[in-house]
Amino acid sequence: MYNNRTHAGEILCQLLANYNFKNPCLLAVPRGGVVVAAPVAKALHVPIDVLVTRKIGHPRNAEVAIGAVMPDGSAILDDDMVFRLKLSEKELAYWIEAESKEIQRRLSAYTNSLELPHVKGRPTVIIDDGIATGYTIRAAIHWLRSQAPSYLAVAVPVAPLDVAESLSSEIDDLICPLQPADFIAVGMYYQQFEQTAESEVIKILRDSHNKAFGY
Repeated sequence: MYNNRTHAGEILCQLLANYNFKNPCLLAVPRGGVVVAAPVAKALHVPIDVLVTRKIGHPRNAEVAIGAVMPDGSAILDDDMVFRLKLSEKELAYWIEAESKEIQRRLSAYTNSLELPHVKGRPTVIIDDGIATGYTIRAAIHWLRSQAPSYLAVAVPVAPLDVAESLSSEIDDLICPLQPADFIAVGMYYQQFEQTAESEVIKILRDSHNKAFGY
């Protein structure tokens, strides 16, 4: 059980202490993942970059993913789900465009830029405050692989055991202290799990860049 997201990030710091990263790229998933990443960025003396993706929800149940939109506007779809729902290309294009616009809005708000992080040839660590189904982060892993990082890891405080085991085969390393077999929801493993404000995300990102570059 973690006190809050900052405490979870401190635990991840301890587990990442023995990794000898050179010029790493730290990719935090907003919003909660940015708070978790803050202690890690401070310990590694690197800035936090953001990995903004958007789930494409089932038209009748938004909690069920039928795909995900990546930071560059490309989409990774669950072809079986799309086929079963008989979704048209027009419908998919509409949802992809809508989520792409939201990604651009968030990138602009968080970083004042639409430029994507450069991960090619760099050790890259994705950080979030937890994983539930793993669909969106799995899509992000697939997309990041195409960007050719030298090493790709995921660091999260908690994930269901079955999801953690399946993810481990898709990346170079998974750093995840809590892997309950009877997982319920990410928030159940935190004493405090309030929604993170966008203003807090912006401040943490700005501070991490200022400290990393000595401003």
